Amino acid sequence: MARHGLTGNEPLTILPLTSEMEEAAVKAHYKVCDRLKLEKKQRRMCRRDPGVAETLMEAISMSALECQYQFRFERWNCTLEGRYRASLLKRGFKETAFLYAISSAGLTHAMAKACSAGRMERCTCDEAPDLENREAWQWGGCGDNLKYSNKFVKEFLGKKSNKDLRARVDFHNNLVGMKVIKAGVETTCKCHGVSGSCTVRTCWRQLSPFHEIGKQLKQKYEMALKVGSTTNEATGEGDISPPKKSVPGHGDQIPRTTDLVYIDDSPSFCLPSLSTLYTMKNH
Repeated sequence: MARHGLTGNEPLTILPLTSEMEEAAVKAHYKVCDRLKLEKKQRRMCRRDPGVAETLMEAISMSALECQYQFRFERWNCTLEGRYRASLLKRGFKETAFLYAISSAGLTHAMAKACSAGRMERCTCDEAPDLENREAWQWGGCGDNLKYSNKFVKEFLGKKSNKDLRARVDFHNNLVGMKVIKAGVETTCKCHGVSGSCTVRTCWRQLSPFHEIGKQLKQKYEMALKVGSTTNEATGEGDISPPKKSVPGHGDQIPRTTDLVYIDDSPSFCLPSLSTLYTMKNH
């Protein structure tokens, strides 16, 4: 989300903060956390670091805009307004699967970037160089901190529930979004040396542009698999499996950890909004 205001190059940033200013800043980010309608644990995580509130807002905006862009030519163009949003999220449609994946991807991306940009108190740059031939490389620059971001997002979104199919599906799709981010990490290097000999390279990790992430998730949406549930009678716990009735074009394909999955067939998004709402509620 674009932010209009001071930058690190402007002189006002060197002015000392008074206790009144610090208190006002704390209250401001508390208000953002409260306005986001988070669960109790999420609100606590939001409040513990001033940078989290801004990062959450950025992630929400970035994910929504990317969803609208990817579905701009579709019947459902990522409309999420009022009762329509509640009706869509109550069911496990393909569109819902995409929303969970793009949201977790957006938060993972935004948090990793916030760390490397110095906007967070609890994390900085990626400090774990494990690149090949690292003896010939000098770790430098400021890598996007995906390690901290993944840890934060997993804790923020909650743990997997084994007893409810919808919860398992949502958790699975959240992980898909995070895995697409991880798979898109690239190494950027700059050469140092006499006459560009590149005797030493300064390298750091960067995430792929979010448009690329959105494109990949849209492709996964197109190939999403309908699933059912298998239950272990001894423990009462279940797992995601192919539905009892085969899905045309997919047969009895077992979903991979990188596949988006859904449990309900999508309604017709060609109908007028009120009829669509009725269809979605009674599908």
